[in-house]
Amino acid sequence: MIAVLRWGHRIPRDSRITTHVALTARAFGADAVYVDTEDKELEETVNSVVRRFGGPFEIKTGVNWREIIRGWKGTKIHLTMYGEHIDDAIQRIPQGDILIIVGAEKVPKEFYDLADFNIAIGNQPHSEVAALAVFLDRYTHRKGLRKEFSGGEIRIIPNPRGKTVVEEHVSRRE
Repeated sequence: MIAVLRWGHRIPRDSRITTHVALTARAFGADAVYVDTEDKELEETVNSVVRRFGGPFEIKTGVNWREIIRGWKGTKIHLTMYGEHIDDAIQRIPQGDILIIVGAEKVPKEFYDLADFNIAIGNQPHSEVAALAVFLDRYTHRKGLRKEFSGGEIRIIPNPRGKTVVEEHVSRRE
């Protein structure tokens, strides 16, 4: 199980970025995203993508972040630009259930203490979406980036010169 905890989500300021965090988590192999602030619109958006493009993925908003972190039985990883560089730490992170903590704003010191690893993709300011993508790609040894999900209404067929979209029993090429 790979889950992402998005902390500090502010409506409407962070809605687009938190949506991108969730979609990136899904595309790169995570099973779930938990968001500390209740946001039904965010849930509807992500669930719509899952319904249309398939795959197992769960989103829950309005969660108690302390309960999620303290109750997590696997490894807890906090992505922060102040942490240990990913290249120095990735080999020490055990395979198994992981919770990846991604902040939307400055996080309390408590996160640094509760995490098993404080990981930096780079020690410069950058996007939490990019950090999550790079971390998941490295952690899953590039096997997390899913090319196709089952059970969706829409499937994209790779095409070097246009768009090929398959919808249930109807194929459309533009």
